[in-house]
Amino acid sequence: MSSTGSPTSASIARPAHSDKLRFGSSAFKRTTRAMFIGGFTTFSLLYCIQPLLPIFSREFQISPAMASGAVSAATGTMALMLIPASILADRFGRRPVMNISLALSSVFMLGSALTTAFWQLLLLRALLGLSLAGLPAVAMAYLSEEIEPGSLGRSLGLYIAGNALGGMCGRLFSAMLCEWLSWRFSLVLLGVMGLFAAVEFWRCLPASRHFTPVRTDLARLFHNTTRLCRDAGLPWLFLCAFLLMGCFVSLYNVLGYRLEGAPFFLRPSQEGLIFTLYLVGMFASAWAGKLADRFGRRNVLWIMVLLMASGLVMTLAVTLPIMIVGIALFTFGFFGGHSVASSWIGLRSGQHKALASALYLSSYYLGSSVIGTASGWMWGLAQWQGVVTLLILALAINMLLALYLRRLAPLPQPS
Repeated sequence: MSSTGSPTSASIARPAHSDKLRFGSSAFKRTTRAMFIGGFTTFSLLYCIQPLLPIFSREFQISPAMASGAVSAATGTMALMLIPASILADRFGRRPVMNISLALSSVFMLGSALTTAFWQLLLLRALLGLSLAGLPAVAMAYLSEEIEPGSLGRSLGLYIAGNALGGMCGRLFSAMLCEWLSWRFSLVLLGVMGLFAAVEFWRCLPASRHFTPVRTDLARLFHNTTRLCRDAGLPWLFLCAFLLMGCFVSLYNVLGYRLEGAPFFLRPSQEGLIFTLYLVGMFASAWAGKLADRFGRRNVLWIMVLLMASGLVMTLAVTLPIMIVGIALFTFGFFGGHSVASSWIGLRSGQHKALASALYLSSYYLGSSVIGTASGWMWGLAQWQGVVTLLILALAINMLLALYLRRLAPLPQPS
């Protein structure tokens, strides 16, 4: 039974749970390779625009809060499209939806380089968010269906590591190229990269073996959504996603404005080097996934939130090395926390993995839009101190949620 309807006759041929992919197998390696590429491309296309926000403020004569709309437009429409994308994936399959998502979003990225007004850029970024939703909406459901529970933390950790590397490379390339050439040229290169990645993703990803296509049933969708929201843990994990991603995107949205001013006065290419700290995120996601598989997600999540808060406080320093250490710690905590929380969703959602994944990620990207925009306004009101105050408040709420979730007993998993 899927999250949105009743199984078709295809369920007769459904393999046993014991046939799911295990760590170390060739099929597991192909799957994680494809998902790593997909995660890399998703974050590259979505967040390569972040280092360009100060440039947009100057070129289009707009405020930091308005410039942040170039990020929020994409994450906001992605949040709205995740559930529709999961419905399409339930009906037509996980793999086709993810393939089309990567290819179409790359085309919109190429179009963004041709814009002559900021509203045109916002429109194409919104369309990119709509098209890109297909991969993150389905990726966690695909992995939860195809990977056995004991290996799920590793596979999701590697997928999120791809997100980290993609976020780093997209931001780094755009920051470097906008100084040496132009921001338009950087978007063209990233769009071409996305097209090549879409081909490789299609070539590597195995067909679903544990997927059963279903017909869309809106009444059942509403019923299943309500059922998931009555779970003792899932609604709070959705809120954790909202806060985690909102804080993370906010810091990197405003970071360029802080680093280009006193006392740092960094050039765009120098600011771009800060994004190499995403390598810390790659390690954190894979490491936290293994730690969660061993000690339990409820015993790891709160530690990751505490690391984020500690790093955030360190960014108040006016000494660049201390600030960089703080950003690294903040980044480590975010990717570790996201790895733990996202794999927890698949284990608590039972038959409704695709819907639960879509709800989690809708909250995740909605937090990026809402808190990311709010942080732009806080920068205008009180500079970096105002941004840190807003994010500390959000992380305090997140810590309370993580401590509550720590009390939950794990649900029994099928063998």
